[in-house]
Amino acid sequence: MNKDTQATWMLHAKKADFSAIGQRFHISPVTARLIRNRNVVGAEAIDRYLNGTIRDLYDPHLLKDMDPMVEILKEKIEKGVRIRIVGDYDIDGICSTYLLYQGLRRCGAKADYQIPERIRDGYGINESIIRRAYEDKIDTIITCDNGIAAFEQVRMAKEMGMTVLITDHHEVPRDETGREQPPPADAVVNPKQEACGYPFPEICGGVVAYKLVQVLYEQFHVPEEEWENMLEFAAIATVGDVMRLQDENRLIVRWGLKKMARTNSLGLKKLVEACSLDMENLTAYHIGFVIGPCLNASGRLQTAKLALELLLCEDEAEAARMAEQLRELNEERKTMTQEGVDEALLQVEEQYKDDSVLVIFLPDCHESVAGIIAGRVREAWNRPVFVLTRGEGCVKGSGRSIEAYHMYREMCKVSELFLKFGGHPMAAGFSIEERHVGELRRRLNEQATLGPEDFIPKIWIDVAMPLEYISESLIRELKLLEPFGQGNEKPQFAWKNLHIRSVRVLGKNRNAVKLTLVTEQGLAMDGMLFAEGDRFMEELGEQRTMDVVYYPDVNEYNGRKSLQIVIRAYKLHVTVHGAGKTG
Repeated sequence: MNKDTQATWMLHAKKADFSAIGQRFHISPVTARLIRNRNVVGAEAIDRYLNGTIRDLYDPHLLKDMDPMVEILKEKIEKGVRIRIVGDYDIDGICSTYLLYQGLRRCGAKADYQIPERIRDGYGINESIIRRAYEDKIDTIITCDNGIAAFEQVRMAKEMGMTVLITDHHEVPRDETGREQPPPADAVVNPKQEACGYPFPEICGGVVAYKLVQVLYEQFHVPEEEWENMLEFAAIATVGDVMRLQDENRLIVRWGLKKMARTNSLGLKKLVEACSLDMENLTAYHIGFVIGPCLNASGRLQTAKLALELLLCEDEAEAARMAEQLRELNEERKTMTQEGVDEALLQVEEQYKDDSVLVIFLPDCHESVAGIIAGRVREAWNRPVFVLTRGEGCVKGSGRSIEAYHMYREMCKVSELFLKFGGHPMAAGFSIEERHVGELRRRLNEQATLGPEDFIPKIWIDVAMPLEYISESLIRELKLLEPFGQGNEKPQFAWKNLHIRSVRVLGKNRNAVKLTLVTEQGLAMDGMLFAEGDRFMEELGEQRTMDVVYYPDVNEYNGRKSLQIVIRAYKLHVTVHGAGKTG
C-alpha cells in the first residue's frame, strides 16, 4: 500500500504581499511565499534568513551565568588545577565535549574528558563518575549536553569539595510547586532557564559549548578566527540533535557546512572519505543521515570515546583506521535496526494493528536502536510507538510520537509503572519491570483519546505550481533556502491531472521509477519516483493520470541538462470506462 494515498494533502495559506517581498529582496514571489510559509516575517528577519552571516549570531554574554562561569574557568586555568569535562554519548554530546576540550586546552587548561557509556553508565553524570573524578584529584567538573537534572550528583560533588559547572540545553526540572530547580552548581549556562535573556533558547548542547569557547577565547585573547574555524562542530551537533533549523540554528548550519569544506580536522576529513562523500558538497542531509549516524554508532554499540578520539586524531593512518571502524560499526547498527524493524512490523500486523498506541516488546533487540525502530514503525503506521527491549535487570524502552499524542503527559498518567522515565511531547525514554509490560500496553491504550483522523498523515504543500513555471533560475533560487531540515523543510510543490505518457523501472534494486508526464497544456517533463518499482507498477495498473507532490530539479546526463521533478507523493486517478476520474 502507498501510504501517501491515505494522506491528507494540506496547502499552506499564509498571507503576505509576495510581489513586494520579491521586489525588495530580488527573489520570485514563489520564493517569497516559501519563506513566509517557514514563519519568517518582517524585512529584518527575511534579510537575516537570506543574507545572515556568522556576524549575525547572538551575543554569548546574553546567556545567564556565562560571564561568572568564564571567570571561574579563567581562575582555574591560571591556578593550573585539573578540570574534567563530562559529556554524553550522542552526536551532540561528542561535539560538545570536543569543543570544550579543544577550547580549554587552547587556553592552557589542564583538561581531560569522561563520556558515560550508554549501557554501563546511562545518560549524563552519575555518582561513579563523580567518585572517579575525586579519586583522580579533579578540582573542577564541567558538564556539556547534560547535568541540568543532576541535582543529587552535583550536591555530592560539591560536598566532596569540587567546583561544578553545568552547560546544557535540556529542560530545567521543577519542584512540586512548579518552580525551577536547577542543580546547586557554581554556575549554570542553559538557555532554557527562565531568567536567561538569550533571544533563541532552542540551541543544542554543542552550540552552548561553542558560545562558552567564544567568551573564553575573548578572555585569553585567542584570535577570533580560531573560534570561527570550530563552527562546523556546532553545525554537526545541531543537525545531529535534530534541532529546528530556524533563526540562529540555520545560520550555524549554513556557515558550518561552508567551513567544513575547508576543515582542519583530519578525523572529520577521513570520516567523510570513508563514507564516500565529497567534502566540497556536504549538506545537512549528509550530516543527519551519513556522518552523524557514524559518530553515533560508537556510542550505541561500543564507546563514544572512539568517535571523540577520531575527531582529536592527528595521525593520518590512525584517523583513516578509526573512520573505517566507525563506518563498519554504523553498517552493523543499520543491519541490527532493519532486523528490529522487520520484527516490530510483523508483531504489529499480527497482534496490535487495532491498538491506538503501539507497545512492542523485542527482548533480544540492542537497546541502543530501540528509538530508531520506534521512529520507523511510527512512519509506517502513523501512531505513537513504544519499543521495549531487555536491559540489565529490567526492560528499557524508547518512544516516538505523532502530533496528536503528547507522549510525556500520557506517561505521567501511568508513572507508577515505571522505574524511571523522561521525555517530551514527541519522544521518551524509560525503564520498567518486565512484568508490567502488558499492563503498560493496556493502560496506555485505555486512556488514549486518539481517533481515526489522528492516524491519517498530513502532507503539507507550499505552493500549487504548474510544471510550466519550473525553470533553472527558480531551481537555483531555491538553494537560497538551504540548509533544509527540521523546521526548515525542503519545499513541496503540487500539481494535478498529469497524464502518464511512459513509465519504466530503473536501478539494479528496481527502486526507482522514471515517468514521462504531460500537463493539460501539453508540456512533457520527466518525473523521478524513488520507491519499490514493481509495487508501483502493480498499483498503477491501467491508470494513466496522477496528481503529484514534487520538488523541481535539473537532470544532467552526458553533458546535457533537462528539467525534471522528483515526486515526493502521488495520487493515481481511477480510470472508469476509459475516462479519467479522481478516485
